Amino acid sequence: MAIPDLVRAVAATTVGLVSGGLSLALEAPMAAALMTTLIACVGAWYATAGSPSTMAPLPPSAPPVAAPDIGDVMEAISDPLLLVERHIVVRANAPARALLGPHIVGEDVRLAIRHPAAADRLARGSGNDPEPVVLSGLGERERRWDMSVRELPGGARLVQLRESTSAYVAERMRVDFVANASHELRTPLSTLLGFIETLQDQNAAEDAATRSRFLDIMLGEARRMRRLVDDLISLSRIEADKFQVPQTALDLAPLIDEVCGTIRAGMREQDRPIIVRAAADAPAIAGDRVQLSQLLHNLIGNALKYGRAGTAIHVALQNARGGMARLSVTDEGDGIAEEHIPRLTERFYRVDPGRSRALGGTGLGLAIVKHIVERHRGRLSIASEVGRGTTVSVLLPAAEPLSSNCNETVTQIASIEPSQQ
Repeated sequence: MAIPDLVRAVAATTVGLVSGGLSLALEAPMAAALMTTLIACVGAWYATAGSPSTMAPLPPSAPPVAAPDIGDVMEAISDPLLLVERHIVVRANAPARALLGPHIVGEDVRLAIRHPAAADRLARGSGNDPEPVVLSGLGERERRWDMSVRELPGGARLVQLRESTSAYVAERMRVDFVANASHELRTPLSTLLGFIETLQDQNAAEDAATRSRFLDIMLGEARRMRRLVDDLISLSRIEADKFQVPQTALDLAPLIDEVCGTIRAGMREQDRPIIVRAAADAPAIAGDRVQLSQLLHNLIGNALKYGRAGTAIHVALQNARGGMARLSVTDEGDGIAEEHIPRLTERFYRVDPGRSRALGGTGLGLAIVKHIVERHRGRLSIASEVGRGTTVSVLLPAAEPLSSNCNETVTQIASIEPSQQ
């Protein structure tokens, strides 16, 4: 019997059985309704699917997917990969060739990766690495890589290099920060403890002049500790807001006048004029008023500390290209040697540690400035000439319209040659 005839026969039998049972179920109205619906459904199915001309054809089976070539898989991975057979590099992806050179295919892997730790691991033969081998100075002196070796069926080995430079630098910065912060806090704390122990001596306590001098020193050290803690808290808060770009429009000119007025009121030396030049066409910026006030205090305060006595501090606000506002603070001090400039924004870095501490510096001022500029998606540049002074410039994006490149965070450090002044 053909399939269409079989379908019709089954459908006819089903209809007959259901119709025969209908008379038994008619006594219950609900059952009768259900039976009638079932009959209608079977009839509809037969009318549409029972006819050979209306039956939908089965979809063709999909062809089997071919396994990708191992070379294509390696090229799709961004980490440097080498396929090694009997110590010979038989395949290397593009990142590996860029790092180690295009000639490595066909070479001994111990020559391709010229590093003592790598050669020692690769000479040991088979076995997977429980932990990666750290390779420092591969490619460039400051770069670090984690090398892992995995055994493959057939005796081949897959060597993977994963760069860990950023993680290493971050960890080193964290360790240095903790060590420096501990040292900066320990020094004034030791001073306080020493003077407290001295004042506990009855003979020292009876000398009013000595006691007053000790108390003044203790007060200075306590204030130094408070400034350090305040700066650490500020830095932590700024970093917490790093990804929240300020959206409030702010006119910098009135803020500059306000900060300069506050600083002038607290100046001991009244022969240090602060000269402000704000261009009328300088655009309003998208900024955080509190943080930008702190930025101005830090920059102008540094200029007053390190500028020569009797010289002026120049604060300028201008309209810059690309929808940016340029803020610059210039002093007429001793200047900074070129080798120190790239590290000025590091935490606790000081060109002259003794002078900085004597002037009340915490070593965090420019680090705070840098993070404020980065949060505002701006640019920071430091230019200095020994014997003539230093200029710190900040580019900040205008509030409306935003510059097309204001989403980039760039910290530029430069030095000015004498011919550029």
